[in-house]
Amino acid sequence: MRSYVVGLGLIVLLSGCQSSGAREPIATRPPTPSASESASAPPLKPQERSWPGPDNTGVPKGVPLRESGSIRVTKSGTVIDGVEVTGYITVEADNVTIRNTRVRGTKGWWGILQREGRTGLTVEDSEIFGNGKERTQFGILNQGKLLTVRRVDIHTISNGILTQQGVVEDSYVHDPKYYSGDHTDMIMSTGPPADGTELIIRRNTVINTLDQTGAIALFQDFGVVKNVTVEGNLLAGGGWSLYAGAGAKGKSSNIKVIGNVFSRKVWPKGGSAGPVSYWDKDGPGNTWHGNTWENGGTVSPG
Repeated sequence: MRSYVVGLGLIVLLSGCQSSGAREPIATRPPTPSASESASAPPLKPQERSWPGPDNTGVPKGVPLRESGSIRVTKSGTVIDGVEVTGYITVEADNVTIRNTRVRGTKGWWGILQREGRTGLTVEDSEIFGNGKERTQFGILNQGKLLTVRRVDIHTISNGILTQQGVVEDSYVHDPKYYSGDHTDMIMSTGPPADGTELIIRRNTVINTLDQTGAIALFQDFGVVKNVTVEGNLLAGGGWSLYAGAGAKGKSSNIKVIGNVFSRKVWPKGGSAGPVSYWDKDGPGNTWHGNTWENGGTVSPG
């Protein structure tokens, strides 16, 4: 497989890219109002919501895609638009945008990576997935600072998205593939956000069809979790559908879990063990409000 270095502006692909046998692209719908726009309105009943899924995330229907091998981005402001990548995209620049792109991950660590020291990556209206035979460890791995993920379909990977800060919204992260030794999470944070930032996870459909680890997981691997909003998502599966930020390193703070819907369609308890675990009820600024089952029953953190 060839790799390509891209510069400022629209990507220009060299000849000799591998064919990747794209399947039929899928259509998108406009996103619902943001959390800030709808903060004062009463939450919709679960059955009234239009959740992200295969028909409103990913590459819009009819968008032509050019074939490519793996891509390395080295100039800030680059836009990758309308590409079928067999391999991975490595971002080593600031304010890069990836849109209308399908990434067929191969054996390795990621489909899309933002390197440490970089910021401003936006991934939207795209699809990222592994081949189901060899592990693609992460759909999107953020080692840098700010990340925005919007209307993206991620599946058939070990872990969907790993980021400590940024915005993940209106996306469909689902159906992981298990490989021996994996801990499998669809949207995951492993520590606090960078100074002056926060992590917002809103209006996503997040389905872990395995019995471990989580749909959304806020872990303290590298520090005490703080400044995270989990709002208006549909969650199901994993050991616990939500790991809510508590841990041995200290008490989490400013964790807002609001208006999410937990489903029993993967496991009767939401996750194989239950809907939520590791919640610091006394953490300063922590808020648990309006979280329900699909039938409208209240979900309590216990």
